[in-house]
Amino acid sequence: MAVTRYRRFLRLCEEWPLDHTKKGRDLGAFLRQRVALAFREGENTQIADQEKCDQMYESLARINSAYYKKKYPRLRNTSFTGVSAEECRMVLATDNMKQMEEMKKGMWKKLREKFTGKPDNVTKEYV
Repeated sequence: MAVTRYRRFLRLCEEWPLDHTKKGRDLGAFLRQRVALAFREGENTQIADQEKCDQMYESLARINSAYYKKKYPRLRNTSFTGVSAEECRMVLATDNMKQMEEMKKGMWKKLREKFTGKPDNVTKEYV
């Protein structure tokens, strides 16, 4: 039975679109990582809670097939702000968000980074 679950999740991962504008924040990429982690042994993976696994698959499949979008259609394709979905995608793209963060930095931080070569918010990694 684990074989069919594994294949269903693989098929879902293939169908799930990747958004290349959201590097490191893409739901499709995250889903692929989680499936790879959950099914480390591939078809031979033993699933502890099969019912929960099936529920998770069904939920993800409904999201991927736009089940709720079809069930509850919207009158307009904008939000309460009047911004369209495409405009929201552009604003939420990783490149645009980096530019916004750069604009938020103060003059002293920019100068310090320029002369030291290191951003202030760099975290140390411990080995």
